[in-house]
Amino acid sequence: MEFSLLGPIAVTTGSGELSLGPAKRRSVLALLLLQPNTTVPLEQLIDSLWEEEPPEHARTVVQGHVSRLRATLAEGGAEAYGIELTTHGSAYLLRLPEELIDAHRFGELVALARPEAAPADAVPLLREALGLWRGPALTGTVTSPPFAAAAHALEERRLTAVEALGRAHGALGEHEQAAAILYSAAVNHPLREGLIAGLMRALFRTGRQSDALEWFHRTRRLLNEELGVDPGERLREAYEEILRAEAAGAGRQPSRPADTTRGAGDGPAGAPSFHVKHGQGGRVPLQGGAAGDAVEAPAGEPAAGGASGARGGTEGGSAAGDGSGRTGAAPRLLPRPPARFLAREEQLGALTEALTDRTTGESPLAVVAGPAGVGKTACAVQWAHLHADAFPDGQLFADLRGFGEGDEAAPAEILRDFLLALGTPPERVPGSAQAASALFRSLVADRRLLVVLDNARSSAQVRPLLPGGLHCATVVTSRSRLDGLVATDCARPVGLQALGHEEGAALLGAMLGPERVAEDPAAARELVDLCDGLPLALRAAAAQLTARPRWRLARLAAALRDERRRLALLSAEDTGMAAALRMSVARLSADDARLLSALATSADGHLNASVAAALAGYDPERTQDGLDRLAEMHLVDEEATDVYTISTLTQLFARDERGEGGKGRRSGAGEESGERG
Repeated sequence: MEFSLLGPIAVTTGSGELSLGPAKRRSVLALLLLQPNTTVPLEQLIDSLWEEEPPEHARTVVQGHVSRLRATLAEGGAEAYGIELTTHGSAYLLRLPEELIDAHRFGELVALARPEAAPADAVPLLREALGLWRGPALTGTVTSPPFAAAAHALEERRLTAVEALGRAHGALGEHEQAAAILYSAAVNHPLREGLIAGLMRALFRTGRQSDALEWFHRTRRLLNEELGVDPGERLREAYEEILRAEAAGAGRQPSRPADTTRGAGDGPAGAPSFHVKHGQGGRVPLQGGAAGDAVEAPAGEPAAGGASGARGGTEGGSAAGDGSGRTGAAPRLLPRPPARFLAREEQLGALTEALTDRTTGESPLAVVAGPAGVGKTACAVQWAHLHADAFPDGQLFADLRGFGEGDEAAPAEILRDFLLALGTPPERVPGSAQAASALFRSLVADRRLLVVLDNARSSAQVRPLLPGGLHCATVVTSRSRLDGLVATDCARPVGLQALGHEEGAALLGAMLGPERVAEDPAAARELVDLCDGLPLALRAAAAQLTARPRWRLARLAAALRDERRRLALLSAEDTGMAAALRMSVARLSADDARLLSALATSADGHLNASVAAALAGYDPERTQDGLDRLAEMHLVDEEATDVYTISTLTQLFARDERGEGGKGRRSGAGEESGERG
């Protein structure tokens, strides 16, 4: 006879599983099993079974459940196993050998495992322990706080065992296995910093340093948005350890080849890689599928995020150093390439022209600007991967969090990360942003380095992060035009617009399969219109159709015609147009937010300054200034002199905000998670 707490509450004998009856009876058994061979007072059982005030007949109900459990156990042959359920005054005692309880066996196996001292022995012990789990602990019990607390305690023990198994595999040099084990747990527990730190180290040691760093930035954003806190010591230590190891060229091991016959897919950081062909720059590794697989680099190319071809200064030698003789591999901090990146040839060409122009005597700087959801991050990261070979001394990347729920990234924070990646010892990183900026410029003055600054809010946030070397290049993405950088730093603007019908349908085809789009091209065209041609919205629509393989495109188009549901349908978990627009509107002044809300009442989204003034009740000068600021933020578009348009999705969002009094401004996806189109 075996008792299960690590999953659905169950009692199993040689002839099958016993019928335990309703949830309260299972809960009585669970509470007795959580305290085996210990008397459990009747009052404790009553308090645990009822969240509210228990009924007058609660004692009778519990006594009845105990009586039925006693009979059920007896029918299953409990006596032969030394099991007895007895009454002691106003308490109950379940006497049994504790090794019959899966939670007890789990604890013993975990206690025997020593992942650091004896990892080879720890792996089978921990795998056997985790194999006892059949689902969430205490499934089938009532939902009262005592059972929730007990289930949480058991889950904590499970996660501790998962982390220990990851460390054991790591101690054996089996970093792929460690990453695979930790990945699933990290997805389900994204705020558990010790777990994320272990996953980051495992990913880095398999050569997937960009994925490792992406996990850090994702967790940092979640901690800020959900709890309002910064990363703790364990997570920060793992991050800085990876940056230092990158700078020193240490810690990475070759990844084993992936199964390149696996179907293409787009997955979170840490998932396996596969190759796709791009029109420029040859094969680029993309992520997708289950954790544990990695790409084999094409002949003559470094592995994804690798450090081959590193240089020091402008001529040969090692790359990053701290100016004190310390050298190491070039930092490769770019995120993974965007999945199913299509079109944008004109913008990629404009970036190439802007960032490789050495005739001006300036360090090249480009600003990729456009509305929320248009794909700015994807375009910049795609270009960076395609031209990484032109910057052999490394590629730096930072999310400036200019349009996120929390505070924007401070320049000192970003500069510290950059200096660590370039090999500067932590104790030599200046505390002030001004001194750190000066050290950064001096370190990279003679290097061929690419800096990607994503999701900037203002020119002032960007300026301290700009390298000074003529051989360096910087690309900035923002929802604002960042006219200040154009004026003072000769930045070359590269604007992104919505996709046309042909490009939008091609993106849907890449996401859904060309056959599904080809069977109803008219519906595909309508979907592009309903999504305002924005890649983020089109990807969210494709996610809806992927989850509903029997739906034709026309069915989703029909659903999206309902303006009350459109923004809700154009979302996928933490990514969606409403979340992206919320972050733009949250950065507006109260006056500009009211102006945008008034513009949303326009019948067709086309208006001029006088119409806008009438809608908002503002004077002409105040209205014109507000329209200029909204246009700078790409919330309206000035098609011609005094001809403004507001997109349908922006109108719908602003109307919702108007109707809810701004209550809808909650946490949402930022540029990095949303703009991979």
